[in-house]
Amino acid sequence: MLDVCLLGTAGMMPLPYRWLTALMTRYNGSSLLIDCGEGTQIAMKEKGWSAKPIDTICFTHYHADHISGLPGLLLTMGNAERTEPLTMIGPRGLERVVTALRTIAPELPFEIRYRELTQPVEHLQERGYYITAFRVNHNVTCYGYTLEIPRAGEFQVAQAQSLGIPKNCWGRLQKGETLELEGRTYTPDMVLGPKRKGIKVTYCTDTRPVAAITEHAEHADLLIIEGMYGEKEKAVKARQYKHMTFYEAAEIAKAAEVSDMWLTHFSPSLVRAEEYMEEVRSIYPEAKLGKDGKTVELDFR
Repeated sequence: MLDVCLLGTAGMMPLPYRWLTALMTRYNGSSLLIDCGEGTQIAMKEKGWSAKPIDTICFTHYHADHISGLPGLLLTMGNAERTEPLTMIGPRGLERVVTALRTIAPELPFEIRYRELTQPVEHLQERGYYITAFRVNHNVTCYGYTLEIPRAGEFQVAQAQSLGIPKNCWGRLQKGETLELEGRTYTPDMVLGPKRKGIKVTYCTDTRPVAAITEHAEHADLLIIEGMYGEKEKAVKARQYKHMTFYEAAEIAKAAEVSDMWLTHFSPSLVRAEEYMEEVRSIYPEAKLGKDGKTVELDFR
């Protein structure tokens, strides 16, 4: 099961009723954060979730509304006596940017490991997450992220018995281990059926519509995507500053055939977002407005 929480939904600046955009997920005792704008850890505390189990932080890009909350979060994690290494993933320049921010958080009781993205598409594995980072089209280098939790095939009891595999090996084979016992080698494919559908979440903000979003969000259980503007007259502004409208986001969700879609990263000027949703849902019926603290539990089908 994957817990997903949209901690904040604001773009550009936090508002009294809207924290800056950040996403947090929890899986198998480990937490992952995407972006960390000002107020992220306050939103986290309001939700009742802890910063200490965060093992991975992914950054879409280095505009302040996506990273300025990092020094305070790191200090909070350090004060919670965290000692395990923390992995950070982001575009080229990540270590330089974080080092500059850490001028006000210089001493931490844990190591930071940096993984800088340089290619249009990169695949990574962290704590059970299969992460795909894909470049999008903003006015600085920016990436979207797809998080996947794979699911192995069903354990074939009759097959294991016919091969004479000891029962005390079954659990480890089911977890993907290869075992050697009494001169024989047992591999997971000997006892597992075809792979089953896992869990897939795609998160993307600060971009114009590009084919990479549709490609990497295809058949996702949840697409969380920027909807900077709902007002039709601001389409020109969206193109100028390389953001997206509600309607462009809905077209992507429709083309990618996702199961669910939440809009996020709203302009500070957007105050009555629901007024635009009827037309948005005429494009993609499952479209929903994101809101601070919006949470879902995604389970294997």
